[in-house]
Amino acid sequence: MKNKKIITWSLLPILLFLTSCARRASTVRKPPTDFFYGTIYKIFGIPMQNSIIWLGNFFGGHNGYGFAILIITVLVNLIILPLRLNQAKKQTLQQEQMRLLQPQINIVNKQLKKTKDQQEQIRLNQLLMDVYKKNNTKMIPSIGCLTLIIQLPFFSGLFLGIQYSETLQHSIFFGMNLGKPNLIIVLLATLTYFIQGYMSLAGMNPEQRKQSKSILVISPLMIFFFTFASPAGLGLYFLVTGLLALVQQAITTYLILPKVRRQIDEDLEENPIVEVVTEEMFKNQSSYVTEDKTTLSSEEKITSDDVDLRKRNAGKQNFDHKK
Repeated sequence: MKNKKIITWSLLPILLFLTSCARRASTVRKPPTDFFYGTIYKIFGIPMQNSIIWLGNFFGGHNGYGFAILIITVLVNLIILPLRLNQAKKQTLQQEQMRLLQPQINIVNKQLKKTKDQQEQIRLNQLLMDVYKKNNTKMIPSIGCLTLIIQLPFFSGLFLGIQYSETLQHSIFFGMNLGKPNLIIVLLATLTYFIQGYMSLAGMNPEQRKQSKSILVISPLMIFFFTFASPAGLGLYFLVTGLLALVQQAITTYLILPKVRRQIDEDLEENPIVEVVTEEMFKNQSSYVTEDKTTLSSEEKITSDDVDLRKRNAGKQNFDHKK
């Protein structure tokens, strides 16, 4: 979960930069001709542009191009839906495994906060690794970027196709100019991603829910900034994708999650959780910090005290003898 937070926060400034570029580019009508952007436009932008115009002419009417964008968006999401559901199943399984291991993880983390000794920290981190390893669970959860990578060409093509087409720039969809940002689309798209994030918290335990709250805010915020600075045609893409994400989340929460939990319960009967760490391991372990900030156990402290006492007694005897 921490890795997801780091990746999400690192993407935010990139997204803000892209939105500023998108706003500046909204007045540009001439397609790019340089090697980098020109190549991307030729590979992704022109085919998407032609597809939207062809479908729009097929439907006809003032709203034809808007329907074309909706159809392309639905087709793209249907193509990647099996991958999304498979990814959701794996992530749900991982979350449930983490939920079962959370008590042991909390014990180790509690001890890590108490100690400043480097050797003790290494030992505790090794214990934490053993908790994951002996229970066949990944310490670093999979991020699952495949669906995002697949969407990227369609997303880039849709943005460039609308941005550099006079026809699409001036097309209307139920009173909305597809070539300019639309506040209604912005708010609806943001709301769908917020609801989807809120639904994703339903199957989590309190600890996981607490860790995921930041993502609940960041994801809709990113969508808000991007759709606010992008043409309404691209906003339609995010809105429909968000609505389909709600359907996927409902499937995950109410169908996949109960099935995964039943599967885990069956597996636990044959392979119960391996208890690597317990509270009793640390109950009788008192630590003492010396002047050089090393940590001693109770027995080591007693031995050290005995040595110091003998040294003091020996010094006193030598002083009395000299007198």
